[in-house]
Amino acid sequence: MDKIELRHQLRSRITALSDEQRVAKSRSAYHNLIKTDEYKKASVVMIYLPLPHEIDTTAVILHAWQNEKTIAVPKVSWQQRHMIPVEINSLEVGFSTEKGGLKNPITGVPMPFEDIDLVVTPGLGFDRQGNRLGKGGSYYDRFFGSKHLDAKKCGYAFSEQIIDSVPVEEHDVPVDFIVTNEGVIECD
Repeated sequence: MDKIELRHQLRSRITALSDEQRVAKSRSAYHNLIKTDEYKKASVVMIYLPLPHEIDTTAVILHAWQNEKTIAVPKVSWQQRHMIPVEINSLEVGFSTEKGGLKNPITGVPMPFEDIDLVVTPGLGFDRQGNRLGKGGSYYDRFFGSKHLDAKKCGYAFSEQIIDSVPVEEHDVPVDFIVTNEGVIECD
């Protein structure tokens, strides 16, 4: 199956979840993530702000702040086709809402790549080897390819998003581990 067909299939799986299932599964994934050594050791966590049908990251962000961790989120530049990490201190103000409901920070201090300890990344699908199927823009692959980034890379997804095999291209960068509502998958 090619990436286009696979993206369509995975979007259907995600949108088929009820709001109640999404909330319960997000809560379970949150508990699994905060128990990982990678999260516990991290001082600076870069995490995405979820789109409407994605696994919710709000509880993770609030937990990080309560535990004196710094939170950075991706600031997307559509024209330059890249993203930079920006520190945030609020989930309420300082954002514009863009394509497909994406919350993009309009304020915030850029975070040096080398300061980030853990990157929690979304994806439409992941396989157990850490290969990630994104939405097709390669924003995270370009970000992960930076020579200045030495952070652990965590895929964060519903268990329905774990598949047997993700088609891989030369520029694709795998994650180190995946956290779902069912547990943690250590990748090869």
